[in-house]
Amino acid sequence: MTEDLNLALLLGAGVLLVAVAAVRLSSRLGLPSLLVYLALGLLIGESGLGIQFEDASLTRTLGFAALIVIIAEGGLTARWATLRPVLGVSLTLATVGVAVSIAVVGVAVHALLDLDWRLALLYGAVVSSTDAAAVFATLRKLRLPARLVAAVEAESGINDAPVVLVVVLLSTIGPFAHPWWWELLLIFYELVAGGAIGLVVGLGGVWVLRRAALPSSGLYPIAVVGLTALAYAAGAVAHASGFLAVYTAGVVIGNARLPHRQQILGFADGLAWVAQIGLFVLLGLLASPARLDDVLVPAVVVGIALVFFARPLSVLISATPFRVPLRAQAFLAWAGLRGAVPVVLATIPLSYGTPGAARLFDVVFVLVLIFTVLQATTIAPVARALKVTAPGEAAELRVETAPLERMGADLLQLEVPAGSMLSGVHLDELRLPVGAAVTLVLRDGVGFVPAPDTRLKVGDSLLIVATAAVRDATERRLRAVSRRGRLARWFAEYGEERG
Repeated sequence: MTEDLNLALLLGAGVLLVAVAAVRLSSRLGLPSLLVYLALGLLIGESGLGIQFEDASLTRTLGFAALIVIIAEGGLTARWATLRPVLGVSLTLATVGVAVSIAVVGVAVHALLDLDWRLALLYGAVVSSTDAAAVFATLRKLRLPARLVAAVEAESGINDAPVVLVVVLLSTIGPFAHPWWWELLLIFYELVAGGAIGLVVGLGGVWVLRRAALPSSGLYPIAVVGLTALAYAAGAVAHASGFLAVYTAGVVIGNARLPHRQQILGFADGLAWVAQIGLFVLLGLLASPARLDDVLVPAVVVGIALVFFARPLSVLISATPFRVPLRAQAFLAWAGLRGAVPVVLATIPLSYGTPGAARLFDVVFVLVLIFTVLQATTIAPVARALKVTAPGEAAELRVETAPLERMGADLLQLEVPAGSMLSGVHLDELRLPVGAAVTLVLRDGVGFVPAPDTRLKVGDSLLIVATAAVRDATERRLRAVSRRGRLARWFAEYGEERG
């Protein structure tokens, strides 16, 4: 038993390190890293190292756990200022758009592959959800308008909720237990209740974290991960959408001014990478390469119906009422990436023993491989051709906060980024509120106590002590000066946080 455990740890550590190294290689080649992870799973599977793995139920369970982490990270890093204007179109894409996609793909599969209606609609349901991991990993590398990216990311964080219910419904063997209108009401309840639960957990978590000075900074990221897991569990217990609860809680917590906020986001990012690696390797391990050749044609048929017909039509119907420009709609249609989520969803009918489920899994697996390469590698050229790219700008100023409980104050830390108008500003021109003071500047590896006439430079690290009462005002003033310089207020810039 001990030897087996040691061997499993050795193999797991090796796969993890290879996967981490593969991120750099895939970035250089312009390929999505998820393809490398899937390939690793195939290599250590039955056709490679010979590891036999056919547990669809375990894969579904672990897949859902990984998706919780990935969706939580997406919510934590989403900025409310850019999310709020696109929330309506994202919700519509995640509900009405999903319904349109299921219908179009279902009709195409029924007509072209001669499958019965129930199985054809199941194909449509499984592939109708965009993948959060693929969307986050791909779009954040590009210079795109923040609201356009936020619309796709929010859709990918929300649309898992109705899709999971539809897939479970269609995977159940036997007649439907309820009429169609009952199922629609159930989807509505899951979305509303899931969002409400995530909001309550998020607000409660923020209230606690801002008032409880934990003894170690490393406990704050752990507490946040625990809160997002709590949101999912509470949603699941209430028979609501756990995924939507996770995303909502993540958005609320991620947009709050918490102690050690950057450390929280960094930890969530690293954990999401681990979840992605584990999820894609596991899905590759579950796949059987010997069966994949036989499903190439069906995968291409389903993929063409999805990417070139269902997705554009769902975007057109969902985005037109919100007056989204046609060029932006075309980009939204092309940016609806599929990744791990459809493959994870395909394990649901496998675990239920649904007739045709094994072939469905193989078709979806091949579809994801082909169309992820096609879409992910062409998103940047498509964005340029549609003229939806955004010009480069200075990075948003990041302010790290650590509580000084006994003094009733906070220690703020920031670095002057390239392009910031903080560069060249004298310390007394910052005009920080009374109760805040710059106590130390680190420049070129040397720390010194600044004078009022000290001029800031790019790369300077600042330590600022601020009383709790003026901490938020201090952060806003620093952001305002970073964007518009010493005359920020003259330009009506008050430093509100944005995406």
